Amino acid sequence: MQFHHHGYVSGDPRIQPAAGVGIDRPEGLPDQMDVLIVGSGPAGMLTAAQLAQFPNITTRIVERRDGRLAIGQADGIQARSVETFQAFGFAEEVTAEAYWITEMCFWRPDPEDPSRIVRSGRALDDEAGISEFPHLIVNQARVLDYFARAMAFAPTRMTPDYGFEFVGLEVDDDAEYPVTVTLMHTAGPHEGTERTVKAKYVVGSDGARSKVRASIGCSLEGDQANHAWGVMDVLAKTDFPDIRTKCAIQSSNGGSILLIPREGGHLFRMYVDLGVVAEDDNGAVRKTTIDQIIAKANGILAPYTLDVRNVAWHSVYEVGHRLTDRFDDVLPEDLGTRSPRVFITGDACHTHSAKAGQGMNVSMQDGFNIGWKLGHVLDGRSPETLLSTYSAERQVVAQNLINFDKEWSTLMAKRPEEFENPSELEDFYVRTAEFPAGFMTEYTPSMLIAEAKHQELAAGFPIGKRFKSATVRRVSDTNPVHLGHQAKADGRWRIYVFADSAPAGAPSPVTDLAAWLESAPESPLAATPADLDRDAWFDVKVIYQQDHNGIDINAVPAVFKPEVGPFRLTDLAKVYGADPQADIFEERGLDRGGVVVVVRPDQYVANVLPLTATAELGEFFAPLLPARQPQP
Repeated sequence: MQFHHHGYVSGDPRIQPAAGVGIDRPEGLPDQMDVLIVGSGPAGMLTAAQLAQFPNITTRIVERRDGRLAIGQADGIQARSVETFQAFGFAEEVTAEAYWITEMCFWRPDPEDPSRIVRSGRALDDEAGISEFPHLIVNQARVLDYFARAMAFAPTRMTPDYGFEFVGLEVDDDAEYPVTVTLMHTAGPHEGTERTVKAKYVVGSDGARSKVRASIGCSLEGDQANHAWGVMDVLAKTDFPDIRTKCAIQSSNGGSILLIPREGGHLFRMYVDLGVVAEDDNGAVRKTTIDQIIAKANGILAPYTLDVRNVAWHSVYEVGHRLTDRFDDVLPEDLGTRSPRVFITGDACHTHSAKAGQGMNVSMQDGFNIGWKLGHVLDGRSPETLLSTYSAERQVVAQNLINFDKEWSTLMAKRPEEFENPSELEDFYVRTAEFPAGFMTEYTPSMLIAEAKHQELAAGFPIGKRFKSATVRRVSDTNPVHLGHQAKADGRWRIYVFADSAPAGAPSPVTDLAAWLESAPESPLAATPADLDRDAWFDVKVIYQQDHNGIDINAVPAVFKPEVGPFRLTDLAKVYGADPQADIFEERGLDRGGVVVVVRPDQYVANVLPLTATAELGEFFAPLLPARQPQP
């Protein structure tokens, strides 16, 4: 964490100075705003937390509840989400209070006595070392609390506006604030009355029954529900030995259970198989009582017993997989002729079962994707054409999620005798580990993702996939750090320069690249406004092949040591050496001749280039940036 560069900070350094619209921010909802976010679930709160980092953008997030969420239904946190929390500054805290999934146990009928279940196998949760972060279980409400804090600590001092329900919207592309939104007060002295506001953009994060989705003519299409599950968060006394381990439990005649231990050491969640739903059920299965769910669970767990002492929450849901064909308000026939004004995220555009632990995680990545893009467009960093990439990128991800969840939920619902191989469920869990961890997303070539012309120079950083961190040594203080963890959710592009073997400052491709980045009019850094710090839009780091002892920091080119803050202090934290115990060049397959890796603000690799490919680097960024501005 860096601070003091604007003067001595005696308080909490996580609280950034108020700036821009955060200075004297009005408490009440204004009549006009740049972005209106509808819904304070995970997707909406992450979008808001990202936009809160842009001081000159007025963003408001409305929620029909009259206060914070007390208990949420979602609880599974992928390692990819924990990476994201790291960028927003609260990964360590949420990890400390969460339950960690390190193994999964599989139970099925005892071959010698099918009326009893026995443990049939164990699988490590991340056997392949996909991420340095753990797979967590923590209540959705706590995740929202942390995002709320990130918003409040940001320069814009954003807080949710509770007590507003979305009613409808109209779009006039010719207006300065094209989206007119009608809201209704759901709490307070004006409860029941309507309020009209205007926005440049609207993000609908208002759940599976999204009114924003309906307002832009989208609908969820897909499979009808045909299987029901009872879910309960409970405190219980039991002799089931794996009650504190994630389990897939299959019985011979009672169905299945997915057991998820919860944070705190005692609470746990059970998804209890209620069987196939009849076509003429007409919602009757949803009336299944908690006592019936508990009785069903006891039947599945035999010979073990479950004595439920307290129920924190329970529900019944039917598995359905639905998706919208677009995630914004641009009709297919209008593609390329108008810019989107309204976007939908999370459950508003994709729904699926809860058992794969994907919903909240994929929804948050929707929010990360649209958040920085809106920030760049409204801040004058990128043209409006950038916004069309949101639907194009995230709709494919949602479709892949639904395909995966269909397979997983089908396997979970099968009877033991229907498996050709008794270990089929366990084998699928191990084989597909990268998907539920959140790392299968791979964006295809676009204005944001380059063709993989030089991928062989950085085999461990596939273009289109998230930047997989590795340890390096920071030269200035000799500390071993994870390179990816130094990237905050501040809206900046990252340019990682992995050096050739020449010493720092010696004539080399790195020295030439540094000079080009610093002074060439085609350099992306030339687009940074002159009144901002040199690294305000681009975070440029260099990683040398030598260890930190062999790097003369005074010889490192100036572009890797920018002057920051009103006192023009030199930032020495962007210069790294390879860690002798875990050489990033070896671990990520980096060419010893050097390579440039470009990473988007949402942590996905956008381009891989040779050190000498300055023309290609300039051409990649040209359509993403405004006209170059002269530097002093």
